Amino acid sequence: MPLPADDRPNATGHVAPEAFRDFGPDPWRLVVHGIDGALTGEDETLFSLGNGYLGLRGNHEEGLPLGAHGTFVNGLHETWRIQHAENAYGFAEHGQTIVNAPDAKTIRVYVDDERLNLETSDILEVRRTLDMRSGVLERSLLWLTPTGKRVSIETRRMVSFSSRHLATLEMRITLLDADAELTVNSLLINRQDLGRVDTENPGGIFEAVMTDPRKSEQLAGRVLEPGPARHHRGRSVVSYRVRNSGMRLGVGVDHEFDSGDDAPLVFDGIAGFGEIDALVDDSVPGAWHARVETSADRVRHMFQGTARRGRTVRLVKTVAYHSSSTAALPELLDRCVHTLEQAAAEPAESRWERQRAFLDEFWSRSDVRVDAEPGVQQAVRWNLFQIAQAAARADGRGIPAKGLTGSGYSGHYFWDSEIYALPFLSYTTPLWARNALRARERMLDQARTRAQMLSEEGALFPWRTINGEEASAYYAAGTAAYHINADITYALARYVAASGDLEFMLTGASEIPIETARLWCSLGFWRQDPGGGRSFHIHGVTGPDEYTTVVNDNLFTNVMARFNLRFAVEVARRLRAEAPEHYAELAERLRLDPSEVDAWERAAEGMSVPYSDEMGIHPQDAHFLEREVWDLAATPPEQKPLLLHFHPLVIYRFQVLKQADVVLALLLASDEFSREEKRRDFEYYDALTTGDSTLSAVVQSIIAAEVGYRELAYRYFEHALHVDLDNLHQNSSDGVHIASAGGVWMALVQGFAGMRDAGRTLRFDPRLPEGWGSLEFKLAWRGGRLGVRLEPRAIRFEVVEGEDAIEVSVRGETVEVAPGFPRTVALEDQGPDLGAFAGLSAGILPHEGDTGAVLLPGTEVPIITTTIPTIPTVPSKPSDAPE
Repeated sequence: MPLPADDRPNATGHVAPEAFRDFGPDPWRLVVHGIDGALTGEDETLFSLGNGYLGLRGNHEEGLPLGAHGTFVNGLHETWRIQHAENAYGFAEHGQTIVNAPDAKTIRVYVDDERLNLETSDILEVRRTLDMRSGVLERSLLWLTPTGKRVSIETRRMVSFSSRHLATLEMRITLLDADAELTVNSLLINRQDLGRVDTENPGGIFEAVMTDPRKSEQLAGRVLEPGPARHHRGRSVVSYRVRNSGMRLGVGVDHEFDSGDDAPLVFDGIAGFGEIDALVDDSVPGAWHARVETSADRVRHMFQGTARRGRTVRLVKTVAYHSSSTAALPELLDRCVHTLEQAAAEPAESRWERQRAFLDEFWSRSDVRVDAEPGVQQAVRWNLFQIAQAAARADGRGIPAKGLTGSGYSGHYFWDSEIYALPFLSYTTPLWARNALRARERMLDQARTRAQMLSEEGALFPWRTINGEEASAYYAAGTAAYHINADITYALARYVAASGDLEFMLTGASEIPIETARLWCSLGFWRQDPGGGRSFHIHGVTGPDEYTTVVNDNLFTNVMARFNLRFAVEVARRLRAEAPEHYAELAERLRLDPSEVDAWERAAEGMSVPYSDEMGIHPQDAHFLEREVWDLAATPPEQKPLLLHFHPLVIYRFQVLKQADVVLALLLASDEFSREEKRRDFEYYDALTTGDSTLSAVVQSIIAAEVGYRELAYRYFEHALHVDLDNLHQNSSDGVHIASAGGVWMALVQGFAGMRDAGRTLRFDPRLPEGWGSLEFKLAWRGGRLGVRLEPRAIRFEVVEGEDAIEVSVRGETVEVAPGFPRTVALEDQGPDLGAFAGLSAGILPHEGDTGAVLLPGTEVPIITTTIPTIPTVPSKPSDAPE
């Protein structure tokens, strides 16, 4: 059911004329032929490699063409003092920005003293391939030199999953027509500071500049201060201290060089930076020469000699990164040396084999197979691969919003991870979900301090952070988003339900629901209702929709707080009954009394959930329906996204959404809303949602599928599937939208397969898209693994791992699936089909003739604004030319 080529949506809410980009027919590989300078930044993101600890953007080895260089280590960051125009108590004091670590990707080639430059050289052929089964980026290139010699250059690159500190780059150069003088320069460059002389900030006070909140701050002043270094023949190990944050980094490179003709390699020594022609040694005729030139921000390993026609010159570059907030720099040098020594102790080819073996296991448990139109399977796998690259070896660190593919959002961790990425992890590789939740547990002490600063009890997790402290300077759309507490607790509860990992709760994780529950009881208050009862209210908060801030009784927040409170009650009482010794120690340490647990239960049951009898919908907050409705159909494309073109106060006065808010609550608290309520809520809020956030389309797809808007569900899914592959939000060059990638899995499993797990059971109510032959995936469930295959007329279950039976429910019918005994349930249909949704507004997927919000029967909507202020855009300054 693909959209026609002339009917595809773009980020502005208008239909794009071109078809989705073609990456070849292979469902396991992204292939790009040629070099398009206009797509350089996007391709660097799409071809990025990472493992959750280390990430390398997909820059060309030669450095040009260039979108943005990038090498990122998870958690390696700089801090800077936020300069508030008008300060107030409790404002975030220090910003945090991911650091661009020294870059080891660059390898430059000279043939007969002519440098290969992808922008100016005569390139006859070039192809880049991202292989998602092997986790390798490959490039093949044919260069015609100015003297008429054809040179074949093949490269491959890998960031290791089995050894998280390790990356490997290999280059093979073959002179096809004649011998030639060949020079290969392998560089290690501190691009963060190269050429920067810090004379204006001797005290270490940074100026941070950011014009787009989706991007990273640009810091003025030196960031990485050089430390001790070691150089020996083909190996260099350097170290840096991050100036303000105090973090430390060690980087090591090692080289294995093979001339292809058994010629000896002579090492000419180590020197400060000089020129290429400084390399002179005739003592060994026919020998290749190696030399190291060093400076504080640049190390160059040069290999020079005569390449013979038809013989392949091979360079293997092994790279190690180690970071720490406490270890001394010499210790990090030792760690890098250890990693390099381990790698050198075995054939280099074994690294590529282990990478493939790791990913074979990943895909065995995580792949989602679709019998769909061409391109869908490839795009699905690319999105799933991005989650693995962001989380597999994070090992107790958070999952940045862009993974390690770019500096977008400053490398911060948000609630995105818990709500959009952790479902995939919890149901495919639970250990990775556990590690991500450990990152939140380690922030608890800082979260407690933050709660106290805001005059609340318990803990308040930061809206955006790297080091555990709040980094959001704009509290209205940051700190006020208290729902982060409930999001983390929700992810924890879902992980425990899916994995059955009670031991995790006994080793510290149980403090998360307890401390977050305390905050809700402290933040909220009881109010006497007109009917004589009492209800619990939460005021002054911001929900997921960042276009509506600091409101009373945000529905999403209240519903999720209720979940949080109920789960905390369950945890406390279960620990008291089943692990009394642990509970006693916990209760004493946290001063937890059963009466406090009872108070949580009362607050949950008394929670106010806004509902409008007149409109027949759930208001997003207590006063949301009192605002005017923004006329999205009258808003020109050049004024989107709204946050870049309108003052927040303009946006806050209207009914207009950046992303799904109530609709997300309909998914996460699915059992608490009827299908009719979901339909009416979806119809109302879909018309108000701009789609300015990539977090929105997947949620809208899932609920559209559930209520019966099947065509619309698929269109939203298709948008989410191609958010980055087709740069639909015009910022893919800043990095992959990891939450959207996780949402693709949610749309497939929770949307089209209709999976829900509320009540601690797996339930299915399928919605297979029209034209699809099948949808197949596996779910980790309490130590076992369940295979699911959905077809138009049946859904089949099989225990593919584990010795216990797994109970599932299909549209109310309970089915027990025992090992060795697959079960098939017949399906009469794929749920209701309400046809086309005529009320769609000018958000992500516009329809011709739309007039704005959906008018629900028997209701009134405020007058739609017809005049939208226009603010002229200011072109951004071009970036500095690369070194």
